[in-house]
Amino acid sequence: MSAEIGQALVVQHTRDIFARIERAARRSGRDPAQIRLVAATKGVAADKVQAALSAGVRVVGENRLQEAIGKMAAIGPRADLEWHFLGRVQRRKAKSIVGVFQLIHSLDSVELARELDRRAEAAGIEQAVLVELNIGGEASKAGFSPEEARLALRELDRLTHLSVRGLMTIPPPTTDAEQARPYFREVCERAQSYDEMGLTRVRMDELSMGMSNDFEVAVEEGATFVRVGAAMFGAHDV
Repeated sequence: MSAEIGQALVVQHTRDIFARIERAARRSGRDPAQIRLVAATKGVAADKVQAALSAGVRVVGENRLQEAIGKMAAIGPRADLEWHFLGRVQRRKAKSIVGVFQLIHSLDSVELARELDRRAEAAGIEQAVLVELNIGGEASKAGFSPEEARLALRELDRLTHLSVRGLMTIPPPTTDAEQARPYFREVCERAQSYDEMGLTRVRMDELSMGMSNDFEVAVEEGATFVRVGAAMFGAHDV
């Protein structure tokens, strides 16, 4: 397949994904403008990322720091583009990640939160993050259990250079998107309960949930970010 054909397919797929998001939002009585498409670009060449941008993508999600830096350089600065970090953050790389990404989707421990807060303070900025919720209780996945998150949020609320914006989750794998619905619904309910804790700085405005095989169900259940890779590029979602 030529590069031009590959890029044209990305544009076609991206436009289709936007249309599916809009239909899912309208089915559930939501404003499609409330949902943002994150292009999950792990392993995707910069020319295909550019094709997605030409089709309207305005949020690029990476889970490898060095790969992201290379693509940022190739694409260049754009005021209308956000870069989000989707992968697991190693504490030793926190300094390099803070301030480079507008939003980190994968805060999975209080210890990491403290490190990010310390690095953000040193940089004189506030770093936005999402708390990763291990909603299926899977030993193979990082993140807080719902009850651990409730306890952790009180600690995170005291960190002055960390801005918690909401939750991220990946439900247990399934071939049937409908089987993910109860998990997405529970995350939404948990976010509402956390929002009622009376915390000062923590917010539950954003829900990052849904990937290529289930993003429409996630939208119907309240997602504000959907992370799509395979349906757009043939890459692996994260």
